[in-house]
Amino acid sequence: MKLAKIIVGILFLGVLVSNVQAISRWNESRGVYDDVCYLRQAHLFQRFGLAGLETDISKDDDKYLAGKLRDIRYAAWSDPKSAPCHSTMAKTGKHVLQYPPGTGAALALFPEGYQVIPLYVVANVAAFAFALVALFRASSPPLLTLAAVFGLGAIYLMINPTKASYSMAPTMILCAAAGLFSAKLFTSTVSRERLWLAITVGFLIGLSSTFRLPNLFLASGYCVFFLGAFLLARSRHTFLEGLGFGVAFLIGTSPMLAANWINAGSPLSTTYSAIDALPPEIDLAVLRSYLVDLQFYLLVLAIAWTALIWRRPDTRQVALVVAINLVVNIIFFMTHPLFTPYYTVPASMLSLWTLLFATLTPRPAVADIRAVA
Repeated sequence: MKLAKIIVGILFLGVLVSNVQAISRWNESRGVYDDVCYLRQAHLFQRFGLAGLETDISKDDDKYLAGKLRDIRYAAWSDPKSAPCHSTMAKTGKHVLQYPPGTGAALALFPEGYQVIPLYVVANVAAFAFALVALFRASSPPLLTLAAVFGLGAIYLMINPTKASYSMAPTMILCAAAGLFSAKLFTSTVSRERLWLAITVGFLIGLSSTFRLPNLFLASGYCVFFLGAFLLARSRHTFLEGLGFGVAFLIGTSPMLAANWINAGSPLSTTYSAIDALPPEIDLAVLRSYLVDLQFYLLVLAIAWTALIWRRPDTRQVALVVAINLVVNIIFFMTHPLFTPYYTVPASMLSLWTLLFATLTPRPAVADIRAVA
């Protein structure tokens, strides 16, 4: 087993090196509007510090955004009010970036002009590290095979579809981390440990919303579980777990809430344009797009795996949380009148990482199983 793990670890490293080589050839000016806008947010943070949370177009007095748009041959590059990915806020009168600030903050950690490549290298190294954690937790040949196949796939996904949006790189890191701690949380029988794990998971999922606003839906399964657990048990432990998760989740979302307050006039007001805030509807073209996309197969895998681990009493809580999360996210995105190659990937990867680490968790003794069930 030890030699096999080393060999698989070397394979993981090979995929990582291949990814890094591909990433090193990327160009930050690939002509995508979203890219330019994320880089503008990073520029504001590097120029103004925390005051960069305010993204009104008037702060482009150094013509950074105009220059970036000119570089990608955007027709109206010289007209600030025509800048893509920006919305005019009725309450504040500001013309602001529609995205939450997390992705720009992550890019701002690296030198201007060389931000995307190091961000993706760090994200790939993180995926490699989580894959190794899973690999060395495998305790039997079948589990080793599972960890090996999963790890190779997860590291590969850090190129495609993760490259489709800069917001996906940090999101994938947080999904892996939240998956690890979620598995520990819902298979633990120690009250104090469960409380701290609930706080950790709440913060990670809350923080993920600062990179992509729809990541808020990643908390749906947890919220339903903690509420249901408290209503059924009415115990101090279930109350504290739910409270700890909720407070930590709110703290994690605080950068996004602050940005909304500054730019839109209220922490609960969205900065997204009307096209992204349309009411739910069933669009057959959108549904067909999902059915032929990689996202569909990831969702099917997560659903099937959830059904399998439901049979283990010690992982039933994991299965329940993952199932609720999948249902809520599938309904939301399948009724959202827009399609992209990465919309449901965060929900899929959070689910799959959680399921993997839960599957790799040793079965507890019979007495412990009764305590968890």
